[in-house]
Amino acid sequence: MTEPDSTVRGVLTDWGGVLTPPLQDSIASWLAADGLDTERYFEVMRLWVRQAYDGGAVNPIHGLEDGTLDPAEFERRLAAELRLADGGPVLAEGLLRRMFHGFEPVEAMYEALRQARTGGIRTGLISNSWGNDYPRELWHELFDCVVISAEIGMRKPDEGIFRHALDALGLRADECVFIDDIEHNIRAAEALGMIGLHHTEVASTVGRLEELLGIPLVR
Repeated sequence: MTEPDSTVRGVLTDWGGVLTPPLQDSIASWLAADGLDTERYFEVMRLWVRQAYDGGAVNPIHGLEDGTLDPAEFERRLAAELRLADGGPVLAEGLLRRMFHGFEPVEAMYEALRQARTGGIRTGLISNSWGNDYPRELWHELFDCVVISAEIGMRKPDEGIFRHALDALGLRADECVFIDDIEHNIRAAEALGMIGLHHTEVASTVGRLEELLGIPLVR
């Protein structure tokens, strides 16, 4: 194991796509199960995601994540933009639940965080909520703080949500690693002085964390 960064005292992590399987896997399963027009879905979401991250006007994703748009209203708006593969309408009710049905816990990531916390590292979660049913029963002994965007009115990559989490941990930015599967959020965290860790797959993320913390994270 390489020499650890002795200044690292905390780990902040995203939820969806880091502590769950990749978003694209869950989305693909949902599109197939609901019989949606896949091309139309990606056309709509590419536009909405770009708007949500380009710093421009508030759009449905932005509003959903910062809590200014009710999830049921987001479902209605998204369903109105989509269509089934046969051209039929999309059922709005329960759309988000169906979309994220495949978000099961990735145990290897949970175990790595447990080991880090056992080793004296402070841990926290920062999630941009999409009206998710979070597995909070798994978090009681896992995190020192849980920051959900819609509950505090701020969203990644806004500076405020990172500072809120750092205050809750009682640590400086330069004492923390931030894990996310979205590069835009990683860059925002790095701009504050955190060590950014772009998550693409479990083994490389856990391996890099072990290097940074100097703690074995795999039992």
